[in-house]
Amino acid sequence: MTAADLLAPLDLAFWNIESPEHPMHLGALGVFEARTPTAGAHAADLLAARAAGVPGLRMRIRDVWRPFDRDRPLDLRRPLAFGGAAREPDPDFDPLRHVRLHAPTADFQARAGRLMERPLQRGRPPWEAHVLPGRDGVSFAVLFKFHHALADGLRALTLAAAVLDPMDLDLPASRPRPAEPRRGPLPDVRRLPDLVRGALSDVGRALDIGASVAVSTLGTRSTGALTAEPTGTRRTAGVVVDLDDVHRVRKTVGGTVNDVLIAVVAGALRRWLDERGDGSDDVAPRALIPVSRRRPRTAHPQGNRLSGYLMRLPVHDPDPLRRLAAVRTAMDRNKDAGPHRGAGAVALLADHVPALGHRIGGPLVSQAARLWFDILVTSVPLPSLGLKLGGNPVTAVFPYAPLAHGQSLAVAVSTYRGHVHYGLVADAAAVPDLDRLAHALTAEVATLIEACRA
Repeated sequence: MTAADLLAPLDLAFWNIESPEHPMHLGALGVFEARTPTAGAHAADLLAARAAGVPGLRMRIRDVWRPFDRDRPLDLRRPLAFGGAAREPDPDFDPLRHVRLHAPTADFQARAGRLMERPLQRGRPPWEAHVLPGRDGVSFAVLFKFHHALADGLRALTLAAAVLDPMDLDLPASRPRPAEPRRGPLPDVRRLPDLVRGALSDVGRALDIGASVAVSTLGTRSTGALTAEPTGTRRTAGVVVDLDDVHRVRKTVGGTVNDVLIAVVAGALRRWLDERGDGSDDVAPRALIPVSRRRPRTAHPQGNRLSGYLMRLPVHDPDPLRRLAAVRTAMDRNKDAGPHRGAGAVALLADHVPALGHRIGGPLVSQAARLWFDILVTSVPLPSLGLKLGGNPVTAVFPYAPLAHGQSLAVAVSTYRGHVHYGLVADAAAVPDLDRLAHALTAEVATLIEACRA
């Protein structure tokens, strides 16, 4: 085991804020056209056989209880390993434990929701693939689950693509890092001045981020509309939108595709709350929009690094075009300030917390998510090329984001082959009517198109 296998600080944070009642895995439901009646069973066999040859899928996570690694000197510019965790190959890896073929179902989303609420087993590689044959005989689905400590959205896509049919994907290549010379456990004294300066610089950056987070959260409070005591249950839903419709709105009113997709969420929430009788005229939930700050290939440790933009969704505004304009203005303001400013930058503080601090403070941090934001709205990139498994093409991909503790809804969005796919994950007890929100998303797109024509 080398220090290069240590979890990055944010990965470690995700690992430690999880509990059996509150899993922190992400997922994706791929729906495939079944060209034969046995396509689902054949897909399960292929996934198990291919998973055995993917090194990233063989990695389990173990605790680290020593202050440094024997093969690398102590580095003052990174959190100490003591109390942390590391990835290592599982010598007992059996892909059949991770790939499961289920009985046919008529509702992929209903089955996916029940599977998403089951925590991944932490003693072995934290991922699963569930093959769901369709009762109609002409389709099947595969639900991939990855713990966020093993892979973020882009890395999870890379791992999933490795077990699908081979193709040239537009994904970052994985290059091995050059081996470093074996040295003793103490730092090179000639580097001490640089190390101390680096450590002080890190502290300064942490204080700057912390100050901006504190200032941006002053005077804010949770709306309560999208928060609830967690029950550990999950419900999922999926919505497909024509990308041409989204571009039609964008070209008419300006902004970006992402601005339109976020505005659709705001409008759908307004419809949904009004239909529930909860009222929307005084609701402006805080949405966290994650921003990837991926590490360079030479960085140590590797892993997730996220910041985010925080904005108030204009749910209270009855006019769809004004809602879109408000979203565009808020996103432009966030981009001008940069990902190191605002309450959304709180994830960057993970880099400045020692590993033992993540272990001790993880449960407390998980309780505080609702203090920072009410709903997560994230985008997951997908390749433009057609995905297949066993020659069966993918017709839809619904991403699922982890649900923060105390929050009842998370929204993930992907664009695939001319369509936008919204993946909704909710606490099943708090949001028993998630399908109504899914219908509201579709209706909101139609409303925006109509407003642009007027």
